[in-house]
Amino acid sequence: MDRGTVGSAQSGRLLVEVRQEGSSAVVTPAGELDHHTADLLREPLDDCLSRGLSRLVVDCARLEFCDSTGLNVLLGARLKAEAAGGGVHLAGMQPVVARVFEITGADAVFTVHDTVEAALADGDGERDERDGDG
Repeated sequence: MDRGTVGSAQSGRLLVEVRQEGSSAVVTPAGELDHHTADLLREPLDDCLSRGLSRLVVDCARLEFCDSTGLNVLLGARLKAEAAGGGVHLAGMQPVVARVFEITGADAVFTVHDTVEAALADGDGERDERDGDG
């Protein structure tokens, strides 16, 4: 697999790393995703899509917080990715972040996986790969 680093962006509260894994981009936000840091995630997601990487795996394992602005960034990326024939897969969500998705119903529109490896292995985009069909 191609494991080349595509880029990264950082503020005091959010670090975003991007790497390419085959035909997918793995985007890893670490820290707090909110109104003040949302552009640090939006820009790399848009960049991946503009470079033709329409299958985005967002590794949420190090995401400590996500508010409605962060959720909207991910929803916007999902619409753009699907329009380009791809999709957004979420992986490794921490309970506090997963709760935001559950409360808003956004977990029903994303493909959610326990791990990045599972997300990368799922080329068909099966809905909700979490244990228990949550």
